[in-house]
Amino acid sequence: MTLFELFGLVVTLIAVLGYLNHRFLRWPETIGITALALVLSMGITGYGLVNPGGASWARQALASINFSEVVFHGILGLLLFAGSLTLELKTMAREKGTILVLATVGVVISTVVVGYGVYWLTALVGYPLQLVHCMLLGAVVSPTDPVAVIGILRRVGMTPSMEMQIAGESLFNDGTGVVAVITVLALMAGQQGATPDGVALLLVRQAGGGILLGLLLGGLGLAMLRGVKGSHSICIFITLALATAGYALGEHLKVSALITVIVTGLIVGNFGRRWAMSKETQGHVFAFWELTDQLFNLILFGLLGIQVVAMQPSWSQFFLCAATVPVALAARWLSVWAPISAMGRFRVYEDHTVTILTWGGLRGGLSVALALALPQFPGREIVLGSTYAIVIFSILVQALTLGRVVKWLRARPGRGLRVRPAVPASGPAG
Repeated sequence: MTLFELFGLVVTLIAVLGYLNHRFLRWPETIGITALALVLSMGITGYGLVNPGGASWARQALASINFSEVVFHGILGLLLFAGSLTLELKTMAREKGTILVLATVGVVISTVVVGYGVYWLTALVGYPLQLVHCMLLGAVVSPTDPVAVIGILRRVGMTPSMEMQIAGESLFNDGTGVVAVITVLALMAGQQGATPDGVALLLVRQAGGGILLGLLLGGLGLAMLRGVKGSHSICIFITLALATAGYALGEHLKVSALITVIVTGLIVGNFGRRWAMSKETQGHVFAFWELTDQLFNLILFGLLGIQVVAMQPSWSQFFLCAATVPVALAARWLSVWAPISAMGRFRVYEDHTVTILTWGGLRGGLSVALALALPQFPGREIVLGSTYAIVIFSILVQALTLGRVVKWLRARPGRGLRVRPAVPASGPAG
């Protein structure tokens, strides 16, 4: 099957699944397509159990799609740029403290809690994994996925403050998550760089370098856009170059390509409107990126659903992977509760902030791509299967019910965790 034929097959499949979802399920498109693709995959897998040769064609076709490569070197840069293009820096600046702590300390807490939780779980069920492999699973599933999060948040109707906390965290914790995965892999390989100092240096180089490169490319992009503000097509090509070549340049320079395109998109989206593009050009450019965001989201989540065809877990492995879902949820809650409780001495958070941030911390294609890119090691199939179980639960349960959860909690003010600033002690009135 040629690359063009394979692309045509995937696009046709997603079009059919999208049609069925719109006609019958009427769920949000990404969720509906993922659910239907998952059902299709399970049907093909089930048929393969009855007729072992019957599903071989599907596995062969899927084997020609390198999901990790498609995500990291195809779709992700475009989706991150499109997502950051619409976020307001003013709102993000007001939530910078919460975003920074959740995107760093929160990822570390979640990684450790998932690691130890799965380590004890696998030992309890008689399928023990090494602690370092469990930590690797924690690093893979701890960062929330901006592609999944931003698309869902636009439909939920949260307050701007809480929406920015979730969206901002999901944008910037990807770099931390990748550093966490690299660190655990270095520990597995016995490398000397996996020390606290080495990890800190790696994080500074990845995040700091990505920010600096993003600022540079964003400034260059603004200058170019200003010079051709009357040409809609050239402006669109300039933004495409920033998203694609900027991502590739970040990887070449060994800084966080994810953060590079996010910062570039924030600059172009916020300053380009006022300084570098006419009203008419803005309409064309932002309409193009909105459509790009929608189309590649559907492709990503469609591919995510049909990846199940490539997995053939035993029943014991299936139940073990499913049992890691509550572990990941508990780790997410703790990774949000601890930082929010600490920062609550300095600011007021809305009612039920921890609950909403926990349930709104969605995982998506990024975690699956990270898991698929892992080298071979004993227990890799458990790490991959657990990642997939956590992602599918996140998309089909958390994302689908997030709006209802938010409405339900809003109707019950004061019953969740509400953090208030500490009141300084005062002496007796004189």
